[in-house]
Amino acid sequence: MTENAYHFPGAVYFDMQPAAGGEPYRIFLFTPKGEPPAEGWPLLVTTDGNATFPFAVASLMTQAPYPTGTNVEWGVVAAIGYPGDEPYDALRRAWDLGPPPIKTYPPYFEGGPPVRIGGTGELLDFIERQLLPHLDGIVKIDAGRRSLFGHSFGGLFTLYALFDRPGLFSNWIAASPTIYWEGSEILNNEARRADMTGRRKFLHLSAGEHEGDALAPFQSGNPDAGTRLEKKKLERTVALAQEMAERLNRPRDGIRTAFEIFPGQTHMSVLGPAVNRAVSIAFEVVGRDA
Repeated sequence: MTENAYHFPGAVYFDMQPAAGGEPYRIFLFTPKGEPPAEGWPLLVTTDGNATFPFAVASLMTQAPYPTGTNVEWGVVAAIGYPGDEPYDALRRAWDLGPPPIKTYPPYFEGGPPVRIGGTGELLDFIERQLLPHLDGIVKIDAGRRSLFGHSFGGLFTLYALFDRPGLFSNWIAASPTIYWEGSEILNNEARRADMTGRRKFLHLSAGEHEGDALAPFQSGNPDAGTRLEKKKLERTVALAQEMAERLNRPRDGIRTAFEIFPGQTHMSVLGPAVNRAVSIAFEVVGRDA
């Protein structure tokens, strides 16, 4: 019996060097078979690509063949990750996804490098000036149907990007965003956000049921239950995301929002359902009855 490596059909990856310098990003790319629609394929860009790409492609591949039952059609997935086999690169994502101010924190482990945040502008430059033009050069993309998804720090990055450069995407999907981070500095970005001109933006905010005030049942008896509860009081993931969704839902100002709770999910287990929702938003069937 021969064992063979498994790959998603239509999926490739390649490394791209940021023009501003620094380590390369690994781009995981899924492109559907066949000719694109006249206006191009819809596009979903995700952060933490090593972790999110498999969820996104599996969700798309199992739903897009049945649009009348799923309301999902084919599109392109481009996930921004890092060279390596681990699902997360903690140091690099801290810099890329943690908004300004630039700060340095103690190492994650004794003897490790310091943790830096504040590089979101550099990642946004990479997306706007390199990644999106590169994708346009290799596959036909519908510029009016671009979506961005991020979870946790990636959700915070999604909010930062929306407030800083709202023209880059039409749909903004922020799952369990760490709005509390750095004294909720992102609320200052929200207050001085750029005008939402052009096509109306859609912001989807979400969190897992067990990111609120109570622990998940399996966590309540754990030795760290008390610590987790105290952390929840600080983070207020559900409340802060819901409050932002209610505050920003201003269609007359060019933005529409929605908030969703994923039942039974924690901060980490919510990733799968949240990516699935991102796929349903990014690749929603348009122009015909599903």
